[in-house]
Amino acid sequence: MKRSFPKPIYQSGPDRYEIDTCAPQIEAVRRGLIEFHALSKGHYPGERMKSNVLPGLASVGFWDCRRAQDWGLDFHRNEGMEIVFLENGVTGFEVDGNHHSLRAGDLTVTRPWQLHRLGDPHIGRGRLFWLILDVGVRRPNQQWRWPDWVLLEPEDLAGLTGKLRHGEHSVWQGNPRLREVFREIGDCVLGWSSRHAASRLAVAVNRLLVEMLEVIGEPCPVEAPEPASRRRTVELFLRDLAENPASAAEPWSLESMARHCGMGITSMAGHCRQLVNNGPMAYLNLCRLDHAARDLRGHPEVTVTEVALRSGFNSSQYFATAFRRRYGMTPVAFRSA
Repeated sequence: MKRSFPKPIYQSGPDRYEIDTCAPQIEAVRRGLIEFHALSKGHYPGERMKSNVLPGLASVGFWDCRRAQDWGLDFHRNEGMEIVFLENGVTGFEVDGNHHSLRAGDLTVTRPWQLHRLGDPHIGRGRLFWLILDVGVRRPNQQWRWPDWVLLEPEDLAGLTGKLRHGEHSVWQGNPRLREVFREIGDCVLGWSSRHAASRLAVAVNRLLVEMLEVIGEPCPVEAPEPASRRRTVELFLRDLAENPASAAEPWSLESMARHCGMGITSMAGHCRQLVNNGPMAYLNLCRLDHAARDLRGHPEVTVTEVALRSGFNSSQYFATAFRRRYGMTPVAFRSA
């Protein structure tokens, strides 16, 4: 029998707030739109954790979006401090009326019950980690109570708490060590059934908090103009592939893509993975399939073979195979559905 958990409630004067239901995320998992791995308590989706294991850790996990999504997490609240790290890709984020376009390596922190949303309005491609840590806030101005298994020195913990509670920023550029810690957290989630998994996760979260002391204590670094400009070039090129069927239908190769963007193959492919969580040719294939899907619906008089060819596919047989893998049905069935 599924255990029922009372929803945490925040009260400020006459106003009462409940935590987010995560309904769009749950539906996306059900539809197979994202790769999803999580541990949770209460109402959050994921594999159930025992309430006495790492008390205060309400949810931790990651998702991987390798294609454009049709859902987002609209404005919502969490009972705990939520830490989010975007390993690769791009997605929208809004908090306190400020909109951010999160990019690879960005870290966000929202305070308990702080209103925020993820998506613009839809979630972007990318691999995203999160954890929600309940610090016992249910009314305004309550002191944060960290779980006993958080082992930072009192001075460090007080400094971190002060910066998170009273700081003006919600988004920071992470560093390689931060990325390493989140990958370790992801491994703990995947290996939750193995021995000592809870201890490993506790160590990883403590390491994360130490790294956050470094990251949020420093001003956000400004990228050098050249790397920013080169990444922007790739971003515009990829956007053109997604929005312009004629561009996607061009006979691109990895070499011609890199040459078009004015850089080497390795550099271009690296920027591409950061922006869309896919290699250049895999992303091109997804764009072509998306254009073909719209063509099939919008032009019923055009044969499937013609749609395949004008979308950039050299073989109607390969197109049919790739289309079925992408949409779960043949092009003919998709058109008549």
